[in-house]
Amino acid sequence: MIDSRRGRHPLSQPVAASLDNPLYYLENFDTVVSWVAHLHGDLLTPQERELLVGLSSLGKAPRALLARLVMRSGSLFRLSRLKYPELGVTDAVNTLAAAGWVVTDPPLDFAGFCRLFTLAELRQALAGPLAAAGLSPVVTKKQLTEALAPRLPAAQPLRDWWPEAPDAVLALQHMALFERLRLMFFGNLRQGWSDFVLAELGIYRYEPVRLTAESRAFGSRAEVDAYLHLHGCREALDNGETPQAIWQLVTKDVAPNRWLESRRGRLLFELGRQAERGGDRELALMAWAMSGHREGRLRQLRLLERMGRLDEAWQLVREARRAPRNAAETEGLLRLEARLAKKLGQPVPVAPQPHQPKEYPLTLAQPAHGTVEAAVVKSWQDDAAPVFYVENTLFNSLFGLLCWPALFAPLPGAFFHPFQQGPADLFREDFVARRREQFDACLAQLADGRYRETIRQAWRDKQGVANPLVTWPVLSAELLELALACLPAEHLAAVFRRMLEDLKAHTSGLPDLVRFYPATRAYELVEVKGPGDRLQDHQRRWLAFFAGQGMPAAVCYVRWQEPGAS
Repeated sequence: MIDSRRGRHPLSQPVAASLDNPLYYLENFDTVVSWVAHLHGDLLTPQERELLVGLSSLGKAPRALLARLVMRSGSLFRLSRLKYPELGVTDAVNTLAAAGWVVTDPPLDFAGFCRLFTLAELRQALAGPLAAAGLSPVVTKKQLTEALAPRLPAAQPLRDWWPEAPDAVLALQHMALFERLRLMFFGNLRQGWSDFVLAELGIYRYEPVRLTAESRAFGSRAEVDAYLHLHGCREALDNGETPQAIWQLVTKDVAPNRWLESRRGRLLFELGRQAERGGDRELALMAWAMSGHREGRLRQLRLLERMGRLDEAWQLVREARRAPRNAAETEGLLRLEARLAKKLGQPVPVAPQPHQPKEYPLTLAQPAHGTVEAAVVKSWQDDAAPVFYVENTLFNSLFGLLCWPALFAPLPGAFFHPFQQGPADLFREDFVARRREQFDACLAQLADGRYRETIRQAWRDKQGVANPLVTWPVLSAELLELALACLPAEHLAAVFRRMLEDLKAHTSGLPDLVRFYPATRAYELVEVKGPGDRLQDHQRRWLAFFAGQGMPAAVCYVRWQEPGAS
């Protein structure tokens, strides 16, 4: 094994344990612990490293039980619910308790006590307090907790809550360490131990990417701490903590890491939304101003406008117009500027004329089931002009297949472990710049005709392998061949280059349907709008782009037949 602080040497990849092994979960658990200890050891404290050394010295059964506890929800457990006869639970618990990994008979607060036991058990255990509070014996759990919480002790052992309790309780210790290990292994807290199992079952297949000593999500302990801090803030906000309280925790800069700063920006954006809904407009303005979120500045400006702070909004919109963040912000700023100019007596900027796409009015019998898009496909389907519902999947999938080598380039900060659907930096601002040569090489094939075989080969070789841009269930062999035959290379090149300008924004908003004309190697893209629906801004931008590129695209406006009409 190599020192994690040395050069870019390839590492042996962690693999999922075979499910034929009864202790597969322990093997996966040990894999995460040893991988992090090896690759991220310099980000652990001496005390944490000592804990992991002690963990490795435990016997197999205690380690297996600890792994089971770590993978379960929460940190409090009833002994009777730990049904792992192959482990010898009693002895394993005693070993873990002696080593400090669990505490038996821990003090329980009232909320923890209530979570551990059923309503029937709580009614029995708390019969005296219920009667003293004048509550019915058939009280609901919500009524019970709300009425008794203020009357009962803060925390006490189980026997003090319920002397006749037919069970014992234990508390898992050092859960924060295991969360830190999981974060450093996966680079996020969305993924968990089940990803190993899903990979072994073949439900998910992942592209093998060469991992090196630089293949880790975090460069310092401060970055890990910052991620955990932001994650905790977001969980607290989502669980009902006030935006004002969270604001005090996120105003400081995080570690100097653009990825973490973007996470803080998303948190601040959501904090601003909740602050506005709660009536704290000043906090919303501050949060959006600080967030750097792609939508934050527009939210800030619109709120200033609603608050009547027009001069302030005017100055900010003029500044923003000089350096817009993206196409969506550009459009929003133009509209704001026009409205503010009228209110302030300023010259009204001349807005560009919006593109008017070709339209298809279509009247259909309203189906009992299914979407409006499916109804249009059924109405139009013809062997000479096959129609497919593709929305964002067709161009994204073709792009993902052609640019597979660029998307899965083993760059530092992109891949941390073998269970990633795609690069972690996919939607970061520097994603394309870091891979410019690879993307240019992939797209160069559109000029010399090699792209068709490259896409076909990737479709065959990579079938079912996770790629964030490829939607395998939609991309059938028939659709693929029709697309390669009917979509001109120059049109694909134009779409792909626009996608590369902003992968986050430009991989959505594409038309719902594609209609092919194989006899003439032609096609048409169609956005479907049902009754009362209208084009969204990002859809309008795509339609205007198609028009500028000479790509055939239209909007089909559907209305339903009146009942009884033939």
